[in-house]
Amino acid sequence: MNAIRLGTGALACFAGLVMVAAVTPFAGSGTAAVSHKTEIRLSGAGASFPAPFYKRLVAEYQVLHPDILIDYASIGSGGGIKNITEKTVHFAGSDAPMGKKEMDAAGGADGLIEIPSCAGGVVPTYNLPGLKDDLKFTGELIADIYMGHVTRWNDKAIATLNHGVKLPDMPITPVWRTDGSGTTFIFTNYLATQSPEFISTVGMGKQVKWPLGQGGKGNEGVTAVVQKTPGGIGYVEQGYADNNDLPYGYVQNKDGNMVKASPDSVSAAGAGAVSEMNGAILAANIWNQPGTDAYPIASFTYLIVYRDLNNLPNKADAQALVDFLWWATHDGQKFAKELDYAPLAGPVQKKVEQALKMITYKGERLRIGA
Repeated sequence: MNAIRLGTGALACFAGLVMVAAVTPFAGSGTAAVSHKTEIRLSGAGASFPAPFYKRLVAEYQVLHPDILIDYASIGSGGGIKNITEKTVHFAGSDAPMGKKEMDAAGGADGLIEIPSCAGGVVPTYNLPGLKDDLKFTGELIADIYMGHVTRWNDKAIATLNHGVKLPDMPITPVWRTDGSGTTFIFTNYLATQSPEFISTVGMGKQVKWPLGQGGKGNEGVTAVVQKTPGGIGYVEQGYADNNDLPYGYVQNKDGNMVKASPDSVSAAGAGAVSEMNGAILAANIWNQPGTDAYPIASFTYLIVYRDLNNLPNKADAQALVDFLWWATHDGQKFAKELDYAPLAGPVQKKVEQALKMITYKGERLRIGA
Protein backbone atom coordinates (compact mmCIF):
# COMPACT_ATOMS: atom_id res chain seq x y z
CA MET A 1 0.00 0.00 0.00
CA ASN A 2 1.16 3.55 -0.64
CA ALA A 3 1.56 5.75 2.39
CA ILE A 4 -0.69 8.71 3.12
CA ARG A 5 1.38 11.42 4.75
CA LEU A 6 -0.12 13.82 7.27
CA GLY A 7 1.38 17.19 8.10
CA THR A 8 0.23 20.57 9.39
CA GLY A 9 -1.80 21.77 6.41
CA ALA A 10 -5.43 22.58 5.93
CA LEU A 11 -7.13 19.73 7.79
CA ALA A 12 -6.12 17.82 10.89
CA CYS A 13 -7.19 14.56 9.29
CA PHE A 14 -5.89 15.60 5.91
CA ALA A 15 -3.39 18.34 6.72
CA GLY A 16 -0.68 18.96 4.22
CA LEU A 17 -1.82 15.70 2.73
CA VAL A 18 -0.37 14.21 -0.33
CA MET A 19 -2.89 11.56 -1.22
CA VAL A 20 -1.22 8.74 -3.03
CA ALA A 21 -3.57 6.23 -4.51
CA ALA A 22 -3.58 4.02 -7.49
CA VAL A 23 -5.96 4.61 -10.33
CA THR A 24 -6.27 3.35 -13.85
CA PRO A 25 -8.71 4.27 -16.57
CA PHE A 26 -12.22 3.73 -15.34
CA ALA A 27 -13.49 0.22 -15.83
CA GLY A 28 -17.04 0.94 -14.68
CA SER A 29 -20.15 2.06 -16.54
CA GLY A 30 -19.36 -0.21 -19.47
CA THR A 31 -15.90 1.21 -20.16
CA ALA A 32 -13.20 -1.40 -20.71
CA ALA A 33 -10.17 -1.11 -18.43
CA VAL A 34 -6.83 -0.47 -20.06
CA SER A 35 -3.72 -2.10 -18.62
CA HIS A 36 -0.76 0.26 -18.42
CA LYS A 37 2.72 -1.22 -18.56
CA THR A 38 4.24 1.81 -16.92
CA GLU A 39 3.18 3.70 -13.82
CA ILE A 40 1.25 6.91 -14.47
CA ARG A 41 1.37 9.75 -11.97
CA LEU A 42 -1.29 12.44 -11.80
CA SER A 43 -1.11 15.44 -9.50
CA GLY A 44 -3.73 17.74 -8.06
CA ALA A 45 -3.97 20.37 -5.35
CA GLY A 46 -6.45 22.73 -3.78
CA ALA A 47 -9.51 22.83 -1.56
CA SER A 48 -9.42 21.45 1.96
CA PHE A 49 -13.22 21.62 2.29
CA PRO A 50 -13.77 18.31 0.38
CA ALA A 51 -10.45 16.78 1.45
CA PRO A 52 -11.84 13.87 3.51
CA PHE A 53 -14.05 12.91 0.57
CA TYR A 54 -11.14 13.10 -1.90
CA LYS A 55 -9.01 11.05 0.46
CA ARG A 56 -11.67 8.32 0.48
CA LEU A 57 -12.11 8.44 -3.29
CA VAL A 58 -8.43 7.95 -3.91
CA ALA A 59 -8.15 5.14 -1.36
CA GLU A 60 -11.11 3.29 -2.88
CA TYR A 61 -9.88 3.80 -6.42
CA GLN A 62 -6.48 2.45 -5.46
CA VAL A 63 -8.04 -0.90 -4.64
CA LEU A 64 -9.57 -1.05 -8.12
CA HIS A 65 -6.60 0.27 -10.09
CA PRO A 66 -3.11 -0.36 -8.73
CA ASP A 67 -0.94 1.12 -11.50
CA ILE A 68 -1.70 4.85 -11.53
CA LEU A 69 -0.73 7.15 -8.68
CA ILE A 70 -2.72 10.28 -7.87
CA ASP A 71 -1.21 12.89 -5.55
CA TYR A 72 -3.58 15.52 -4.13
CA ALA A 73 -2.20 18.23 -1.86
CA SER A 74 -4.75 19.90 0.41
CA ILE A 75 -3.44 23.47 0.27
CA GLY A 76 -6.64 25.53 -0.01
CA SER A 77 -8.70 26.69 -2.96
CA GLY A 78 -6.51 29.69 -3.71
CA GLY A 79 -3.42 27.51 -3.91
CA GLY A 80 -5.19 25.05 -6.17
CA ILE A 81 -6.21 27.75 -8.65
CA LYS A 82 -2.69 29.17 -8.60
CA ASN A 83 -1.19 25.77 -9.33
CA ILE A 84 -3.55 24.89 -12.18
CA THR A 85 -2.95 28.34 -13.68
CA GLU A 86 0.80 27.75 -13.56
CA LYS A 87 0.28 24.18 -14.84
CA THR A 88 2.23 22.70 -11.98
CA VAL A 89 -0.65 20.27 -11.32
CA HIS A 90 -2.96 18.35 -13.65
CA PHE A 91 -6.18 19.22 -11.81
CA ALA A 92 -7.27 21.59 -9.05
CA GLY A 93 -9.88 21.60 -6.34
CA SER A 94 -11.70 24.79 -5.37
CA ASP A 95 -14.76 25.55 -3.28
CA ALA A 96 -15.09 28.97 -4.89
CA PRO A 97 -15.78 28.94 -8.63
CA MET A 98 -13.03 30.63 -10.60
CA GLY A 99 -13.62 34.32 -11.12
CA LYS A 100 -13.19 36.06 -14.48
CA LYS A 101 -9.69 37.32 -13.64
CA GLU A 102 -8.65 33.85 -12.55
CA MET A 103 -10.04 32.30 -15.71
CA ASP A 104 -8.31 34.92 -17.86
CA ALA A 105 -5.03 34.19 -16.11
CA ALA A 106 -5.49 30.51 -16.94
CA GLY A 107 -6.13 31.24 -20.63
CA GLY A 108 -9.84 32.03 -20.58
CA ALA A 109 -13.08 30.26 -19.72
CA ASP A 110 -13.23 28.56 -23.12
CA GLY A 111 -10.15 26.55 -22.22
CA LEU A 112 -11.38 25.24 -18.85
CA ILE A 113 -13.68 22.59 -17.41
CA GLU A 114 -15.11 23.22 -13.91
CA ILE A 115 -17.37 20.53 -12.47
CA PRO A 116 -18.90 19.99 -9.03
CA SER A 117 -17.64 16.91 -7.19
CA CYS A 118 -20.06 17.00 -4.23
CA ALA A 119 -21.69 19.55 -1.94
CA GLY A 120 -21.10 20.36 1.69
CA GLY A 121 -22.08 22.64 4.53
CA VAL A 122 -20.14 25.14 6.63
CA VAL A 123 -21.12 25.08 10.30
CA PRO A 124 -20.71 27.43 13.29
CA THR A 125 -18.67 25.61 15.95
CA TYR A 126 -18.18 27.03 19.43
CA ASN A 127 -16.55 26.47 22.82
CA LEU A 128 -18.96 26.93 25.71
CA PRO A 129 -17.85 24.69 28.59
CA GLY A 130 -20.68 22.74 30.15
CA LEU A 131 -23.24 23.58 27.44
CA LYS A 132 -25.03 20.45 26.21
CA ASP A 133 -27.61 22.07 23.94
CA ASP A 134 -27.05 22.68 20.23
CA LEU A 135 -27.39 26.43 19.84
CA LYS A 136 -29.57 28.14 17.25
CA PHE A 137 -28.37 30.98 15.06
CA THR A 138 -29.69 33.24 12.34
CA GLY A 139 -27.45 34.51 9.57
CA GLU A 140 -27.97 38.06 10.83
CA LEU A 141 -26.81 37.05 14.31
CA ILE A 142 -23.66 35.36 12.99
CA ALA A 143 -22.88 38.45 10.92
CA ASP A 144 -23.37 40.67 13.97
CA ILE A 145 -21.03 38.47 16.01
CA TYR A 146 -18.31 38.68 13.36
CA MET A 147 -18.77 42.45 13.02
CA GLY A 148 -18.51 42.92 16.80
CA HIS A 149 -22.11 44.01 17.42
CA VAL A 150 -22.90 41.00 19.62
CA THR A 151 -20.03 40.50 22.03
CA ARG A 152 -21.27 38.29 24.89
CA TRP A 153 -22.89 34.86 24.87
CA ASN A 154 -25.80 35.91 27.09
CA ASP A 155 -26.71 38.78 24.75
CA LYS A 156 -30.45 39.14 24.22
CA ALA A 157 -30.08 38.37 20.50
CA ILE A 158 -28.70 34.89 21.33
CA ALA A 159 -30.97 34.28 24.32
CA THR A 160 -34.13 35.03 22.32
CA LEU A 161 -33.28 32.31 19.80
CA ASN A 162 -32.26 29.84 22.49
CA HIS A 163 -35.09 30.10 25.00
CA GLY A 164 -34.47 28.00 28.08
CA VAL A 165 -30.75 27.52 27.43
CA LYS A 166 -28.50 28.75 30.24
CA LEU A 167 -26.04 30.96 28.40
CA PRO A 168 -22.83 32.06 30.12
CA ASP A 169 -21.92 35.68 30.74
CA MET A 170 -18.77 35.25 28.69
CA PRO A 171 -17.13 37.31 25.93
CA ILE A 172 -17.40 36.00 22.36
CA THR A 173 -14.20 35.55 20.37
CA PRO A 174 -14.85 35.22 16.62
CA VAL A 175 -12.31 32.93 14.94
CA TRP A 176 -11.60 32.98 11.21
CA ARG A 177 -9.35 31.55 8.50
CA THR A 178 -6.05 33.33 7.85
CA ASP A 179 -5.43 31.53 4.55
CA GLY A 180 -7.19 31.99 1.23
CA SER A 181 -10.06 29.59 1.67
CA GLY A 182 -13.12 28.33 -0.16
CA THR A 183 -14.71 27.81 3.24
CA THR A 184 -14.35 31.54 3.90
CA PHE A 185 -15.74 32.25 0.42
CA ILE A 186 -18.89 30.23 1.22
CA PHE A 187 -19.27 31.66 4.72
CA THR A 188 -18.83 35.32 3.73
CA ASN A 189 -21.06 35.05 0.67
CA TYR A 190 -23.81 33.57 2.82
CA LEU A 191 -23.44 36.30 5.46
CA ALA A 192 -23.61 38.90 2.70
CA THR A 193 -27.15 37.67 1.96
CA GLN A 194 -28.06 38.28 5.60
CA SER A 195 -26.54 41.68 6.34
CA PRO A 196 -26.02 44.65 4.00
CA GLU A 197 -23.61 46.08 6.57
CA PHE A 198 -21.49 42.92 6.35
CA ILE A 199 -21.03 43.51 2.62
CA SER A 200 -19.70 47.02 3.15
CA THR A 201 -17.56 46.35 6.23
CA VAL A 202 -16.17 42.84 5.74
CA GLY A 203 -17.07 41.82 2.21
CA MET A 204 -16.96 38.47 0.45
CA GLY A 205 -14.12 36.35 -0.81
CA LYS A 206 -11.62 33.61 -0.09
CA GLN A 207 -9.79 35.99 2.23
CA VAL A 208 -11.24 39.10 3.89
CA LYS A 209 -10.17 41.56 6.56
CA TRP A 210 -12.04 40.61 9.70
CA PRO A 211 -12.55 43.50 12.15
CA LEU A 212 -11.87 41.53 15.35
CA GLY A 213 -11.16 38.11 16.80
CA GLN A 214 -8.38 35.61 16.16
CA GLY A 215 -7.23 33.75 13.06
CA GLY A 216 -6.14 30.19 12.38
CA LYS A 217 -4.83 28.47 9.28
CA GLY A 218 -7.12 25.87 7.81
CA ASN A 219 -10.02 24.07 9.45
CA GLU A 220 -7.62 22.62 12.01
CA GLY A 221 -6.20 26.06 12.83
CA VAL A 222 -9.64 27.55 13.41
CA THR A 223 -10.58 24.56 15.55
CA ALA A 224 -7.42 24.81 17.64
CA VAL A 225 -8.11 28.46 18.44
CA VAL A 226 -11.77 27.79 19.27
CA GLN A 227 -10.90 24.83 21.50
CA LYS A 228 -8.32 26.75 23.52
CA THR A 229 -10.53 29.85 23.79
CA PRO A 230 -13.59 29.54 26.04
CA GLY A 231 -16.26 31.64 24.35
CA GLY A 232 -14.75 31.15 20.90
CA ILE A 233 -16.85 30.65 17.76
CA GLY A 234 -15.53 29.62 14.35
CA TYR A 235 -16.62 28.20 11.02
CA VAL A 236 -15.51 24.85 9.62
CA GLU A 237 -16.84 22.38 7.09
CA GLN A 238 -19.37 19.92 8.44
CA GLY A 239 -17.49 16.71 7.67
CA TYR A 240 -14.47 18.02 9.53
CA ALA A 241 -16.64 19.00 12.51
CA ASP A 242 -18.24 15.54 12.65
CA ASN A 243 -14.94 13.70 12.24
CA ASN A 244 -13.48 15.67 15.14
CA ASP A 245 -16.57 15.65 17.40
CA LEU A 246 -16.95 19.42 17.32
CA PRO A 247 -20.25 20.93 18.54
CA TYR A 248 -22.10 23.04 16.01
CA GLY A 249 -25.45 24.74 15.84
CA TYR A 250 -28.63 25.05 13.82
CA VAL A 251 -28.95 27.90 11.34
CA GLN A 252 -32.24 29.45 10.26
CA ASN A 253 -32.89 28.98 6.56
CA LYS A 254 -34.63 31.18 4.02
CA ASP A 255 -38.00 29.60 4.84
CA GLY A 256 -37.54 30.50 8.52
CA ASN A 257 -36.78 26.98 9.75
CA MET A 258 -33.90 26.05 12.04
CA VAL A 259 -31.87 23.41 10.20
CA LYS A 260 -28.73 21.51 11.13
CA ALA A 261 -26.23 20.62 8.42
CA SER A 262 -26.48 17.07 7.04
CA PRO A 263 -26.04 15.43 3.62
CA ASP A 264 -29.82 15.57 3.14
CA SER A 265 -30.21 19.22 4.15
CA VAL A 266 -27.26 20.23 1.95
CA SER A 267 -28.70 18.22 -0.97
CA ALA A 268 -31.97 20.06 -0.47
CA ALA A 269 -30.07 23.35 -0.84
CA GLY A 270 -28.65 22.23 -4.17
CA ALA A 271 -31.89 20.87 -5.57
CA GLY A 272 -32.74 24.00 -7.53
CA ALA A 273 -29.27 24.66 -8.92
CA VAL A 274 -29.43 22.55 -12.08
CA SER A 275 -31.09 25.24 -14.16
CA GLU A 276 -28.08 27.51 -13.53
CA MET A 277 -25.57 24.92 -14.74
CA ASN A 278 -24.69 24.79 -18.42
CA GLY A 279 -21.67 24.24 -20.61
CA ALA A 280 -18.17 23.54 -19.33
CA ILE A 281 -18.21 25.89 -16.32
CA LEU A 282 -20.80 24.34 -14.00
CA ALA A 283 -20.81 26.91 -11.22
CA ALA A 284 -23.91 27.59 -9.14
CA ASN A 285 -24.43 29.23 -5.75
CA ILE A 286 -26.52 27.13 -3.37
CA TRP A 287 -26.26 29.15 -0.16
CA ASN A 288 -29.45 30.69 1.27
CA GLN A 289 -31.68 28.66 -1.04
CA PRO A 290 -35.42 28.28 -0.38
CA GLY A 291 -36.79 24.98 0.84
CA THR A 292 -38.26 23.69 4.09
CA ASP A 293 -35.28 21.46 4.87
CA ALA A 294 -32.50 23.31 3.04
CA TYR A 295 -29.38 24.10 5.06
CA PRO A 296 -28.42 27.70 4.24
CA ILE A 297 -24.57 27.74 4.47
CA ALA A 298 -23.98 25.23 1.68
CA SER A 299 -21.99 25.05 -1.51
CA PHE A 300 -20.80 22.81 -4.28
CA THR A 301 -17.08 22.20 -4.39
CA TYR A 302 -15.38 21.96 -7.77
CA LEU A 303 -12.71 20.13 -9.74
CA ILE A 304 -10.94 22.14 -12.44
CA VAL A 305 -9.02 20.86 -15.47
CA TYR A 306 -8.07 22.26 -18.85
CA ARG A 307 -10.47 21.47 -21.65
CA ASP A 308 -7.52 20.26 -23.72
CA LEU A 309 -5.22 18.24 -21.46
CA ASN A 310 -2.01 19.18 -23.24
CA ASN A 311 -0.54 19.96 -19.83
CA LEU A 312 -0.23 16.19 -19.35
CA PRO A 313 2.75 14.39 -20.90
CA ASN A 314 0.83 12.00 -23.15
CA LYS A 315 -2.60 10.73 -24.16
CA ALA A 316 -2.50 7.77 -21.76
CA ASP A 317 -2.07 10.11 -18.80
CA ALA A 318 -4.87 12.35 -20.08
CA GLN A 319 -7.17 9.36 -20.47
CA ALA A 320 -6.33 8.19 -16.95
CA LEU A 321 -7.28 11.58 -15.51
CA VAL A 322 -10.58 11.69 -17.37
CA ASP A 323 -11.43 8.15 -16.29
CA PHE A 324 -10.78 9.05 -12.66
CA LEU A 325 -12.96 12.16 -12.91
CA TRP A 326 -15.77 10.08 -14.40
CA TRP A 327 -15.53 7.47 -11.63
CA ALA A 328 -15.32 10.15 -8.90
CA THR A 329 -18.51 11.84 -10.12
CA HIS A 330 -20.39 8.57 -10.63
CA ASP A 331 -19.51 5.38 -8.71
CA GLY A 332 -17.45 7.38 -6.22
CA GLN A 333 -20.47 9.40 -5.14
CA LYS A 334 -21.64 6.54 -2.92
CA PHE A 335 -18.89 7.47 -0.46
CA ALA A 336 -19.97 11.11 -0.10
CA LYS A 337 -22.83 10.61 2.33
CA GLU A 338 -20.72 8.39 4.59
CA LEU A 339 -18.46 11.41 5.15
CA ASP A 340 -21.28 13.95 5.61
CA TYR A 341 -21.07 15.39 2.09
CA ALA A 342 -24.04 15.60 -0.24
CA PRO A 343 -23.64 13.44 -3.38
CA LEU A 344 -24.40 14.88 -6.79
CA ALA A 345 -28.03 14.52 -7.77
CA GLY A 346 -28.82 12.69 -11.00
CA PRO A 347 -29.58 15.87 -13.00
CA VAL A 348 -26.29 17.41 -11.85
CA GLN A 349 -24.41 14.26 -12.90
CA LYS A 350 -25.89 14.63 -16.38
CA LYS A 351 -24.48 18.15 -16.59
CA VAL A 352 -21.09 16.85 -15.43
CA GLU A 353 -21.15 14.15 -18.10
CA GLN A 354 -21.75 16.73 -20.81
CA ALA A 355 -18.83 18.82 -19.56
CA LEU A 356 -16.46 15.86 -19.34
CA LYS A 357 -17.27 14.89 -22.93
CA MET A 358 -15.75 18.20 -24.04
CA ILE A 359 -12.26 17.20 -22.84
CA THR A 360 -9.60 16.48 -25.47
CA TYR A 361 -5.89 15.74 -25.65
CA LYS A 362 -4.13 17.87 -28.26
CA GLY A 363 -7.44 18.24 -30.07
CA GLU A 364 -8.27 14.54 -30.04
CA ARG A 365 -11.40 13.36 -28.24
CA LEU A 366 -10.91 11.03 -25.30
CA ARG A 367 -13.04 8.04 -24.32
CA ILE A 368 -15.61 9.25 -21.80
CA GLY A 369 -17.86 7.08 -19.64
CA ALA A 370 -20.05 4.36 -21.01
